[in-house]
Amino acid sequence: MAEAVRHDKTARQLRLLSDALDSGRLGPVRRLVNTLSPAEIGNLLESLPPGKRTVVWGLVDAEDDGEVLVHVGDDVREGLLAEMDPDEIIAAVEDLDIDDLADLVEDLPDTVIDEVLKSMDRENRERLEQVLSYPEDTAGRLMNPDVVTVRTDTTIDVVLRYLRLRGELPEHTDHLYVVSRRHQYLGRIALAALLTHEPGTPINKLIDDEQPAIDVEESANEVARKFSDHDWLSAPVVDDNNILLGRITIDDVVDIIRNQAEHQALSAAGLDEDEDLFSPVWRAMRRRLIWLSINLATAFLAASVVGEFADTIDKLVALAVLMPIVAGMGGNAGTQVLALMVRGLALGQVGAANVRTLLWKEARVALLNGLVLGTLLGLIVLLWFHSVGLSIVIATALTANLLFAAVAGVLVPVTIRRFGYDPALASGIFLTTVTDVMGFFTFLGLATIILLR
Repeated sequence: MAEAVRHDKTARQLRLLSDALDSGRLGPVRRLVNTLSPAEIGNLLESLPPGKRTVVWGLVDAEDDGEVLVHVGDDVREGLLAEMDPDEIIAAVEDLDIDDLADLVEDLPDTVIDEVLKSMDRENRERLEQVLSYPEDTAGRLMNPDVVTVRTDTTIDVVLRYLRLRGELPEHTDHLYVVSRRHQYLGRIALAALLTHEPGTPINKLIDDEQPAIDVEESANEVARKFSDHDWLSAPVVDDNNILLGRITIDDVVDIIRNQAEHQALSAAGLDEDEDLFSPVWRAMRRRLIWLSINLATAFLAASVVGEFADTIDKLVALAVLMPIVAGMGGNAGTQVLALMVRGLALGQVGAANVRTLLWKEARVALLNGLVLGTLLGLIVLLWFHSVGLSIVIATALTANLLFAAVAGVLVPVTIRRFGYDPALASGIFLTTVTDVMGFFTFLGLATIILLR
């Protein structure tokens, strides 16, 4: 329900924006845009064609430019940056958090990167360089080095005086982190605990040491899983020596989860989640051509199987009418299994320990569905073509292809992951090939044996 409301709101805002832009009234556009959050502005910009997008981007409050750039895809960001001069870019990014700046800085022109680094104080420049030293999609790249730490040999009143002198806390601060003299992570203290205990209470009496720290090399997907499993709002990040390096907050994890969902949805079709909805025709064509070319090659493989049974089809035209049903049902059944497997692999729920169990379970599901649907399809074919043999052939072929689809739906993504590739990107094409080839081969092969002997 909440998702539907959000989509309706976005559609309404887009309609109002488009109407105002078409009428040339920029005042209402400016007022509407600047009542939105940076994330909402980014979503609207991605929903506009390039011409209107440029106009709206020029009306965004300069204070929001940096945050908006963080919330759009790479292709859209590239276009927006092209509309800005170097001074505007520097002003837009100078107040970003280190983790957000790390996401953005590599997309900036080299000359601008130099100026951005020069505009930063030494401490923040070193923090940025530290974050950028870690690979993408790791905890080190997600973390913000700006953390508030305290020592065990202090009391609450000392910590509160320190916080007042500091003046402000990093966003989403729900805990302070307790460290040793060597800056090793010992535990955390909730802000609520500081406010509800006596000022003279020693810090070491309040330490919560149950939350494990996240290793700096841990994958972004694993970080998201831990946040989801433990309902964390923030978590400390440490190196191999347990030295506290920074923290990851829930807003970054929400971005990971959203990106995972977009990646799984678009990768299955061979698309990039960062692709601009209104990208230039030539660029979109080139990106999709590779995927479509692979599909064309696999289609020829399926066609070659059909070609081997050309004589059978010539003698019994009904086969040409019915064989897409077998292949199509197999493809749909396999896609259901594949979706579950890709999600399970992404969440770490599928591995060598349970693949056989999953395979056996999905095979039984496929067999039962095949018997039910095969019987139903067989009866329909019997009433349609008045052929008991043809009815038996298609019922058997459908059941067999659903079994092939189940096996492929389980084994294809697992095998692709084992070779180090993304199962969300490559599994669909192999699954379709299996269900098409085996569907045609089983149906036409059985028809040749049973009907034309």
